[in-house]
Amino acid sequence: MKYDVTVIGSGPGGYVAAIRCAQLGFKTAIIEKYNTLGGTCLNVGCIPSKALLDSSEHYHTAKHNFTSHGIDIKGEIQVNLKQMIERKNGVIKQTCDGIDFLMKKNKIDVYTGVGSFINKNTIKVSGDKEQTIETDKVIIATGSKPSTLPGIEVDKKRVITSTEALNLTEVPKHLIVIGGGVIGLELGSVYSRLGAKVTVIEYAGTIIPTMDGALSKELQRVLRKQGFEFNFNHKVKSAKTKGKEVIVTAENEKGELVEFKGDYCLVSVGRKPYTDGLRLENAGLKTDDRGRIETDVHLETAVKGIYAIGDVVKGAMLAHKAEEEGVFVAETLAGQKPHINYNLIPGVVYTWPEVAGVGATEEELKKNGIKYKTGSFPMRALGRARASMDIDGFIKVLADAATDEILGVHMIGPRVADLIAEAVVAMEYRASAEDISRMSHAHPTYTEAMKEACLAATANRPIHM
Repeated sequence: MKYDVTVIGSGPGGYVAAIRCAQLGFKTAIIEKYNTLGGTCLNVGCIPSKALLDSSEHYHTAKHNFTSHGIDIKGEIQVNLKQMIERKNGVIKQTCDGIDFLMKKNKIDVYTGVGSFINKNTIKVSGDKEQTIETDKVIIATGSKPSTLPGIEVDKKRVITSTEALNLTEVPKHLIVIGGGVIGLELGSVYSRLGAKVTVIEYAGTIIPTMDGALSKELQRVLRKQGFEFNFNHKVKSAKTKGKEVIVTAENEKGELVEFKGDYCLVSVGRKPYTDGLRLENAGLKTDDRGRIETDVHLETAVKGIYAIGDVVKGAMLAHKAEEEGVFVAETLAGQKPHINYNLIPGVVYTWPEVAGVGATEEELKKNGIKYKTGSFPMRALGRARASMDIDGFIKVLADAATDEILGVHMIGPRVADLIAEAVVAMEYRASAEDISRMSHAHPTYTEAMKEACLAATANRPIHM
């Protein structure tokens, strides 16, 4: 079979690239090694983790806040983890089935098996049966896999990655989390809400170190209030299972060895590009020292006609970044002039409160010597936040000192994963803080904090503070 475009990998980057290619008139194929489409995000990442986060938040709210709302429940509220996992699996199936439908709708041929290069225009698919396809262009979208550290024995039973954490059969008594980034904090939140003691061991001096420092400080405060314990500046030396106990040994900032004992240990020290089985060398390709495939500004590799997107190339490992790159490549192939502003791809942490940011952090502006002004507004000053009992957090706006153009927006609070879109739109159109402050925001809403923060940044004149 001969195709105009073949996409290897069916995660958010891959399936979106395939759909856009098909929409633009290319005869398109997509190759996926597993029996379900959707990649890490839909099967063992974004979607299932959010399903468990929502379920655990419902439980936590019922247990801790219902009485204040005037809702009395007779008897003890209990966790049915089996049902929680089953619901999560149902959400995965519905979402993946939706991708199957979109492949059929757009007349995209789906191949199941490992795709590997025979040469730059010929791909072998090794699955239940071996097939060979010819293609004019290739888009590599094979994603990433969890990273680990030397000395850590991941047995996938007690010492686990995010994949196994989504399918536990019991709530841990004490969950040790190695890594204070997005994945560790989100999955730590799931089990903390369900009753687990959660201890985070982090090599750096702060959690979510790539985000604005004010967000890290506030999230740390809130998570501590929820029961998290943090150990910063600790270098993990080993993690071993002994029966039903996990022993983690780390070196603290004084150079002393300390032990942490729990019944489960989640290793969440980031992810690394996944290119196993591609046989890149047959196409004339190689990876850099971090396992990434190098591309130019058009996301084309060193071999003409082969493109790479998502987690296998440089940049943030985010599903929505991969989606934008998938569309970008498809439209480039069609002769269009697409655009991605990497500075305006938001980052989100789905704890509760949620955390989101886009654009420059205050630390980056200081480092680069850019003169700026800042405005911040607390969620607790909003009537909507008080009504829902979600008063932790704030919205912080950074604007150019001379032009008032918004340079960065950083949020922590209820539903900021959704609210950040207002900041992205504003910055894409190069709005000033005053522009946003003069726009009507519905009352009462959480997004009023964005207007008030812009008022604070414009002339230090928030109305409700």
